[in-house]
Amino acid sequence: MTRQRRDSRHDAREAARPASNHSIRRPAATFRFYEELNDFLAPELRKRSFEHEFDGTPSVKDRVEALGVPHTEVDLILVDGCPVGFDHRLRGGERVAVYPVFESFEIGDVTWLRPRPLREPRFVLDVHLGRLAAYLRLLGFDSVYRNHADDETIIALALAGRRIVLTRDIGLLKDGRVTHGAFIHATRPLDQMREVVDRFQLEARLAPFSRCMKCNGTLTTVAGADLAPGEIPDDVRVRFRNLKRCGDCGRVFWPGSHFDRMRRRLATVGIRLPGA
Repeated sequence: MTRQRRDSRHDAREAARPASNHSIRRPAATFRFYEELNDFLAPELRKRSFEHEFDGTPSVKDRVEALGVPHTEVDLILVDGCPVGFDHRLRGGERVAVYPVFESFEIGDVTWLRPRPLREPRFVLDVHLGRLAAYLRLLGFDSVYRNHADDETIIALALAGRRIVLTRDIGLLKDGRVTHGAFIHATRPLDQMREVVDRFQLEARLAPFSRCMKCNGTLTTVAGADLAPGEIPDDVRVRFRNLKRCGDCGRVFWPGSHFDRMRRRLATVGIRLPGA
């Protein structure tokens, strides 16, 4: 467990802790989180209704994040059965139901909390997700990754490029400047890739082997005969008529044994690429 997740769960326990019997009763609301949002809660709060006390009249977003759930993971909040926005103020006595992203669930005309999906899915990934970045590039998705980027850099890249932040750091997703983001639950890179494809419904957008796995540049088709001597092995020049070259770093790719290994690896998580 990362330090950020430990700290977040400690904060959530403190937020849910009832007041002393000797103190004045504080306002409280009854919360219930659904599906994968429970992963962000302290264990004793998961998959059940619980009372949560607070001071003043905080926004429902403030209390949701105090309990450990980033706002980017929430799609719908119902207060006493009515959909509300993040800025809705709590005064005590409410019942609050918090729902995650709905993939294929029609729930009518409600107050959606997340912005509309970006027209083109582009990503920026935190320092823990380098292998995931390579897999997303393999599938054709514009994925920026810098192995020393701090939170400010990641947020700046997301805002400038209208990118979705992918991270294992809950604190990063709680930053109010982040409009599109997702916490990556899986720890194995292939499973992380499957999680992203499902979360953002990317199956129909796959464009395998159209981006460089190393630098994220766009690949274009080149003829082996047009390449300078020494750029590729002689046997590759003879075997393959069309190859791929990265427009940024200049690397040349061809459908060799590495191509077949990657196809088999992706097939283990249900991603099937066309043959060579």
